[in-house]
Amino acid sequence: MENKYSLETQVEIENILKKIQFKNLFSIKYKFFFDGWAIFLKEKILYPRSIVIFKSYNKDSFSIKSFEIYLDNYKEEKYKQIYVVEDIINIADLIKELNEITYGKDIINYTSKKYYNYFDK
Repeated sequence: MENKYSLETQVEIENILKKIQFKNLFSIKYKFFFDGWAIFLKEKILYPRSIVIFKSYNKDSFSIKSFEIYLDNYKEEKYKQIYVVEDIINIADLIKELNEITYGKDIINYTSKKYYNYFDK
């Protein structure tokens, strides 16, 4: 079982951070948890959203979740999940999916699902 102190985990995170091509659009941080690690991308400029890359120590695949950020009564940030991709097998596929999400795949997919019935009438 890998953990946050293993060389494999550290190298994997560093490789992903090096391959993220749009660093100026997001603030980036990563955290270690009991069951895995996560990279958090919070958009700085365009659309208030957060993207989380997660990898469990028990699985060899990644997951990406995209969240819309909004304010609750203008006081506290709240997060609404808008897109999920699970079981991404390798870093190349992870970066490809991340680039597509960055360019709006998550927002388009969410909007299409939300308003599909409205436009179908």
